[in-house]
Amino acid sequence: MGADLSLLIRATDLHRSVRFDEAASVFRDLVAAAPEDAHAHYLFGLSELAAGHAEEATRLLERAARLRPQHRATLANLARAHLRAGAHAAAEASADQVLALAPGDPATLATRALARLAQDRATDALADAEAALAADPAHAGALFARGSALSALHRWDAAETALRAAIAADPTDAPSHLALGNTLASLDRLQEAEAQIRQALVRDPKLAEAEASLGFVLTECGRFDEAIAACERAIDLAPTMAQAHWNLGIACLLAGDWARGWEKFEARKRHHRYAAHFPELPGPVWDGGNPHGKTILVFAEQGLGDTIQFARYLPLLSQAGADPVLACNPALIPLLGAMDGVSAVPRNGALPRYDAWVNQMSLPGLFGTRPDSVPLSRGYLNADPSRIAGWRSRLPGRAVGFVWAGNPLHSNDRRRSLPPDAVAALLQAAPPNWVSLQVGTRHDETVLPDLSPPLTDYAETAAAIACLDLLVTADTSVCHVAGALGVPCWVMLPYAPDWRWLPAWGEQTPWYDSLRLFRQTAPGDWGSVITAVRRALG
Repeated sequence: MGADLSLLIRATDLHRSVRFDEAASVFRDLVAAAPEDAHAHYLFGLSELAAGHAEEATRLLERAARLRPQHRATLANLARAHLRAGAHAAAEASADQVLALAPGDPATLATRALARLAQDRATDALADAEAALAADPAHAGALFARGSALSALHRWDAAETALRAAIAADPTDAPSHLALGNTLASLDRLQEAEAQIRQALVRDPKLAEAEASLGFVLTECGRFDEAIAACERAIDLAPTMAQAHWNLGIACLLAGDWARGWEKFEARKRHHRYAAHFPELPGPVWDGGNPHGKTILVFAEQGLGDTIQFARYLPLLSQAGADPVLACNPALIPLLGAMDGVSAVPRNGALPRYDAWVNQMSLPGLFGTRPDSVPLSRGYLNADPSRIAGWRSRLPGRAVGFVWAGNPLHSNDRRRSLPPDAVAALLQAAPPNWVSLQVGTRHDETVLPDLSPPLTDYAETAAAIACLDLLVTADTSVCHVAGALGVPCWVMLPYAPDWRWLPAWGEQTPWYDSLRLFRQTAPGDWGSVITAVRRALG
């Protein structure tokens, strides 16, 4: 028996009036009375999707699709429901079914583009979006998908153009305003970014992703109290959103609230960008309890500089009677494995026996670290004396080292590494004993003596730095080497610094006594930093 037509009309009218709860009540009675009616399940699924109940919409639309396997609209909306529910592979599969029936359908190509983008396949997503726009150049969803894919590919200017076109096609679409805001933030146009994200929230006050992004942008602006409030609103809307918890943690750390900051910092393990770097190792996780007599495997994470910075906690474990074993990048083993009471093994190799394990950057929270209680800020590493002797024989007296760029694959590299014109401007004041420790693709940008060829591991780098009177560097791993050795080091920072460089501390940092920080006064303003460093050089 089919669904009662009068009830179907009533449920549909309630749905159109945005009275979703009442519509759901009527639809529920309809599908109970007519469990084989595909159209009733389809309309109920659409209503639940519009109400934001993606999982329930998925269940209903899957039922409708089983009853009508070739119904394009059912399959297309099922793809949308899967996408909203975060089932990205299923969304792509449903979109494939639609496209088998209707090749070139722009709406479905746009849906598949977003599903592929969510699976980190930005190039495939861009191809789908462009195919959709070939069929319908003004399709708002395809323009949004194209802009989002271009943004993921870091083609920011093209992304901005596409997203502005998406907003022109549909000014009411909150995700388009949010995506444009995120893109503008990546271009360091923070005021414009904030305005677009707030526009997204005007159009959809319950868009948790927008509150989380607003928190990020406000943190970049140094407005930490507002950033924290925005992140808290995001968490109220979506309690399990890892990005919101992560953004809150970063804002708290920069604001100096490390108790809450370390707690929220744990969200990095669930963040889509970082989760793959956190394998679940066998055995118990060390929870900060008494480690005496135990072998504690400390699993390094994130960048080389992070591993060096948080190696300061290994001696604390040793002093507490534990046998700490650091699993890290092989390039760090000669340096960090030489610490007293510490051993080091390759992170991706066979791991030794251990009693408990812990992710390295969870250690500050477990040790209750606060800005006024950072351990071993005077230094905790020693360079190899024999390597030091080799460097002293090749370095000029009172040498000043220079490093201007970090790893180009770092997500923030274009902000933290100095552009060539800033490098040239600084070197106009270079003392005659200035030497380059720059490694990588940019090592040949100056005429300074190039010390990079022998820097084959971090023990060698540490020995070279130990022979310097001063190291001047961008925010990259060598500043952590210098700080951990207690060598004077000047660090040139972007306007929105990494979370570890607390703005309230000015030129100082609680992490390393030997570091002096030079901060941009506006986004991208290396001129002010270069002027300050040149003045300090005298």
